Amino acid sequence: MNVKLKMTAGDERFQRGANKYAAYLETPEGRLRLDLAFANLQDFLPSGGDASLCALDLGGGTGATAVRLAQRGMRVTIVDSSAVMLDLAKLAIEAAGVTDKVELKQGDVTQMTDLFPTRSFDVVLCHNLLEYCDDPDAVIGGAAHIMRDSVAILSVLVRNQAGEVFKSAIQSGDLVAAENGVTAEWGQESLYGGKVRLFRPDSLQRMMKSASLDIVAERGVRVVTDYLPNTIDRSANYDRILELERKLGTRLDFANIARYTQCLARRPGQ
Repeated sequence: MNVKLKMTAGDERFQRGANKYAAYLETPEGRLRLDLAFANLQDFLPSGGDASLCALDLGGGTGATAVRLAQRGMRVTIVDSSAVMLDLAKLAIEAAGVTDKVELKQGDVTQMTDLFPTRSFDVVLCHNLLEYCDDPDAVIGGAAHIMRDSVAILSVLVRNQAGEVFKSAIQSGDLVAAENGVTAEWGQESLYGGKVRLFRPDSLQRMMKSASLDIVAERGVRVVTDYLPNTIDRSANYDRILELERKLGTRLDFANIARYTQCLARRPGQ
């Protein structure tokens, strides 16, 4: 089911870049971002049977993660402002045979409290969305509002400021960009074009605290993959790289320099 809601202004780059984004998810780097974030999420999913769970994927894009949740038996709702992204999600959902499990809604994620009843979701995903939001705090606050109870889980994945510094220095050899990145709040998005917000672990922690959420885990996503020498075939060694990244991502010393930071949080117990 595809329900059209009000579009937000300034979403043209997500319309234009939808197919490019879908292609990126097929690359080893894109697959790793998906696989690592999903593996981390699975470690903290509510127990009691997936078929009884309701999930909300904010800015769910092409539906890659929503399909995985639906294949586990969950009922999933995707909210995204891009009609082109949702068209791609619809194709993926149909191909996976989970059309009865997934609902598509085109709309503004900042209006989620108007779209859904309080305490209506067991799983809320906010992956690579806050980088593009004018008010990330409002999105996290809204997510907390619709989480069902203290067992429900929120998964947030964002661009890590430290990771951008390392990318500039190691991958691009751009020392000026690396120096500027140490204090930069914004970076440049290579996939869609334009600015992208950068986050630090302490800024994420502050946001969660402001939303009265308790962090249960912090993980690094893609710690070393972007800097591997070209002599290493990313596809042929994919499983080995994935296993290494999983180990590194759970250690704070490595997680702090990863390209992405994943934060998993719950509402306090009642």
